[in-house]
Amino acid sequence: MPIKKYLLTGLMVWLPLAITLWVLLWLVGLLDALFASVLHGVAVVTPVSSGAVLERLQHIPGLGVLLVFVVLLVTGGLVSNVAGRWWVKQWDKLFTNIPIVKSIYTSVKQVSDTLFSSSGNAFRTALLIQYPREGCWTIAFQTGTPSGELASHLGADVVSVYVPTTPNPTSGFFLVLPRKDVIELDMSVDQALTYVISMGSVAPADPAAAPVAPRS
Repeated sequence: MPIKKYLLTGLMVWLPLAITLWVLLWLVGLLDALFASVLHGVAVVTPVSSGAVLERLQHIPGLGVLLVFVVLLVTGGLVSNVAGRWWVKQWDKLFTNIPIVKSIYTSVKQVSDTLFSSSGNAFRTALLIQYPREGCWTIAFQTGTPSGELASHLGADVVSVYVPTTPNPTSGFFLVLPRKDVIELDMSVDQALTYVISMGSVAPADPAAAPVAPRS
């Protein structure tokens, strides 16, 4: 029926936007709540006039997001020079000398440096691999190449790959495969993620099938 078709089409249009807005509103609410807690603590130890000002600040929507943005921006600017990098090294030394905290901090820092560094290679290449058995193909992402003890057992011609699940790509599986068993794709990482999240319903365009512009 046309009505059912129109309803489903409208749902497909609004659902991604609704989910995106819900996540953003949840994040803003969370940051606002954290910022309000900080302001409340400051108001307790400040004079009455300052406390009234802080009380009014608590009701400004999105102020927590703005504060986080400013803190990140200022931090990035400070650590971009020699003095800032020296303080970061001291910070790293402090946390890497605390038991238990050391293992957590070091692991998280290594992952963040690999994923967000402009010189890193994680999630820069989309791959096609056979998983979970031969004959079954799926999208994966190269996260690097094994080193150390792993490389000594497996050899040099292997790659580390991440196989995301669908429709939630934040969970998945880590595999180490021979390089000869992976196929590098021309599609971008964004296109590959869209393909995975949509469960294959949104296929990326084939560059080889791009239309040729008519001659004038």
